[in-house]
Amino acid sequence: MTRTVLRRVSWPVVFGALAAPFLINCGALPKVPGVPGLPGSCPDMSKIEEIDKFDFQANFKLQAPVAAKIKAGVGAAVSMKALADKIDADLTAACSGITADLGDATQYKNAPDACNAAAKALTAAKAKLGAGATLKVDVSEPHCGVDMGAFSNCGASCDASFKPGSAEMECDGGKLEGTCGAQCSGDCEMKAAAACNGECSGTCDAQVTGECSGKCDGKCDGKASNGATCAGKCEGKCSGEVKGQCKGKCGGSCHLAAAASCQGTCTGTCSAKMEAPKCTGTVKPPQMSADCKAKCDVQVQSLATCDPPHVLIRIAGAADATAAAKLQTTLEKNLPVVVNVAIGLAKKVPTLVGNVKSVVEGVQGVVASASSDKLAGAALVACVAAPFKGALDAVAGVNASVNVSVSFNASVSGSAGGSAGGKASP
Repeated sequence: MTRTVLRRVSWPVVFGALAAPFLINCGALPKVPGVPGLPGSCPDMSKIEEIDKFDFQANFKLQAPVAAKIKAGVGAAVSMKALADKIDADLTAACSGITADLGDATQYKNAPDACNAAAKALTAAKAKLGAGATLKVDVSEPHCGVDMGAFSNCGASCDASFKPGSAEMECDGGKLEGTCGAQCSGDCEMKAAAACNGECSGTCDAQVTGECSGKCDGKCDGKASNGATCAGKCEGKCSGEVKGQCKGKCGGSCHLAAAASCQGTCTGTCSAKMEAPKCTGTVKPPQMSADCKAKCDVQVQSLATCDPPHVLIRIAGAADATAAAKLQTTLEKNLPVVVNVAIGLAKKVPTLVGNVKSVVEGVQGVVASASSDKLAGAALVACVAAPFKGALDAVAGVNASVNVSVSFNASVSGSAGGSAGGKASP
């Protein structure tokens, strides 16, 4: 209610200022690019680093606390748009890859359209497998970490009271990942194939005991298997991806049975201080304003990197072997990107978008009456209007992308040819 009142009061003030420019010292501020008659410069709203360097206080004659709040709000808005664009682009590429591989050459422009089309193509592909076919899906947990060092730098740019390095930040609701120079407990995403004392997800150059996405040369569920596809447990050589015990070198991720050396990325705990730590949950700083934290949460998330999950697809009893091979290949290639969003990011999205929406709407109310200078206030409104609208549109876009990724991921592990398939395991 308060924000609505502020908008109704502020716009007459804005237009009044525009109608009577002779009341204002027009030479006091530089011009807003692209907005004739309005003073005040604007940073490049497509670059977060330019926003961080910009002096909102001096340009728009603001009180320091108000200027800090507006800067954080604009930063959160721009970062939200960047995150939405990244998710949409990744999902559009992955789902379009599936539709193309399954015979649909349409160029889709956004994630919901591409992934809904991929779901239809998937249903048609499953039908070709035949009524007696089974499709089983196993997915390792995606590790999508945000850089804690980048979060600290972000905090210093929008909250003067935040002192990087003065106190340890916590990883809330997730795990740390990074380089462990001592003993790692958890998962090790290995740089190169090596022995795995635990469960291997990836490739195995020797005998395996577990699930196999390719041909099993040895035993399948205890029965002799001479290079046939195994829908159960393979004991022997596997020509594809595996999930199980590897008696040779594992190429991929090793879920460690006990603390061990990790030549790669350790996700879990390290017996020494982890280097270049990232957080798969939410970074919890010791002290930071709510506006600044919302900005930094979404900013570092837009820059987050993921260790792609290992996807293992097993199709047995297919009436059309060519169709089965085509479906398996495209899912193992493209499904990891969908899983990164559907499992790795989905649990974070409600908090991220909720906080940004709250901050942006709050700052919109502040902007309307922030400056004591009427024309400077009008310039400020013009300066921040586009990024704020973009952020609120992005909130809806992120929600739509996540929802369609979850839906598609669930459809993959649904029935195949009329028989129940396996469920993806996060």
